[in-house]
Amino acid sequence: MTTLRAENLSRTFRSEAGDVHALTDVSLEVSSGQLLVVRGPSGSGKTTLLTLLGGLDRPTSGSVQLDGTDFASLSEDALADVRSQRLGYVFQGFGLIPVLSAAENVEVPLRILRVPPVERDARVAEMLDRVGLGGHAEQRPYELSGGQQQRVGLARALVARPGILLADEPTGQLDSATAAAMMDLMVRLVHDDGIAAVVSTHDPALAQRADAVLELHDGSAVADGRHHGRHVAPEL
Repeated sequence: MTTLRAENLSRTFRSEAGDVHALTDVSLEVSSGQLLVVRGPSGSGKTTLLTLLGGLDRPTSGSVQLDGTDFASLSEDALADVRSQRLGYVFQGFGLIPVLSAAENVEVPLRILRVPPVERDARVAEMLDRVGLGGHAEQRPYELSGGQQQRVGLARALVARPGILLADEPTGQLDSATAAAMMDLMVRLVHDDGIAAVVSTHDPALAQRADAVLELHDGSAVADGRHHGRHVAPEL
């Protein structure tokens, strides 16, 4: 059982014009097999939250814990290991390398982890099949639709078998039908593989597929109808 927890998480950015409170006292918890949707309008703090949960930035106050280990207690090298081995990321802008094929893009995390070539090839083929792109392995991003590119991004995020999946507006550049199909795919993979997932979106319709919902406004958690005003997404 993998558990990602944030407690009273805040992030303030300093500038000459004054402090910007991007996130204020946000708490959440998500465990294996659960998909937590973080929703809210643009500028509500969703990306800041995912950046902190992924160890890409340090909070001004509060903590992020993975299986009880506080990120603040880890060195930069140890945190980099956590990011590469235990966390998978999906980006709104797909983040694919244009000159690489779909298979080569998915393979990147395994190369970083120095997985042997035979195992690497097998895992890439398996993941492309699971996201419905087994017949598109040799195509480059520009030869794929937006939905297909995002499926490649999802395969890349999961090919190293992380315990945590973080997805920042993964359907933001997709039409409504493609977005719904993408979200359904993510839900299925999260539940089938027992992954703890945090997915941000501004689309309330996509939240209906989640196990739990956390709503942000101006960097703070606000009352959410599905959880009767609780600021913490509860363990289900």
